[in-house]
Amino acid sequence: MKLALAQLRVEPAALSANRRRASEAIERAAADGCDLVVLPELFTVGYFAFEAYARTAEGLDGETIGELRTLAADHDIGILAGSFVEDLEASAAAGHDVPAPDGLANTSVFLDRDGERRAVYRKHHLFGYDSAESELLVPGESLPTVEFAGFTVGVTTCYDLRFPELYRRLAADGATLVLVPSAWPYPRVEHWQLLPRARAVENQCYVAAANGVGRFEDAQLLGRSTVYDPWGTTLAGSGDDPALVTATVTPETVADVREAFPALADRRD
Repeated sequence: MKLALAQLRVEPAALSANRRRASEAIERAAADGCDLVVLPELFTVGYFAFEAYARTAEGLDGETIGELRTLAADHDIGILAGSFVEDLEASAAAGHDVPAPDGLANTSVFLDRDGERRAVYRKHHLFGYDSAESELLVPGESLPTVEFAGFTVGVTTCYDLRFPELYRRLAADGATLVLVPSAWPYPRVEHWQLLPRARAVENQCYVAAANGVGRFEDAQLLGRSTVYDPWGTTLAGSGDDPALVTATVTPETVADVREAFPALADRRD
């Protein structure tokens, strides 16, 4: 499978411009023969644009996901709709399962090649350090996986990388590829380079971390989107400019690594 990480420039609260960049990246990925493209965390509004969360929130049947569903079907490509600010009340009114009857969530949606919604992941761990996220958002509860192109795919989001037990749960559920849309800022470059690689090594799976770029009032996203294989080897990566990072990943590699070095089988609770 050819995987693409769309490292987008995200402007604060610029929904139309941000969605246009996402659409253009999806079209480039499809033209390049990619099977799946991953968008970064809160690519619509920008993670640090906290004041815009409420007024830009949408339900799962809103314009953003509707547009991406059409792009997936038109271009025969899977899309992880990185994440957007979800209006839980709107989603509930449309009949979707939600973790709370109202409020906002940091939500990623996995869309299959036909545009069908296959999984919804709401960020579990909400950042509290110099961030309003934990005050504004409702944490997620479910941890779904989805079958795609021979992989069992799991999803986590940014700050989740600091909580390895979440990835152990995904590994126990058979995950062979974990997608991590993020909005990781300077100066924590070393953490960004360490944590997804560690999650790949610990769980002997691919980890693909898609970050954004762009400057906010008090923060700058550091880019460096990267695909790691089950040995923790970097297959593809980028700097801190907009980029489309692509790598070929195979389910057989996960099986081979787990057979050659069966560390997961030696795990004790």
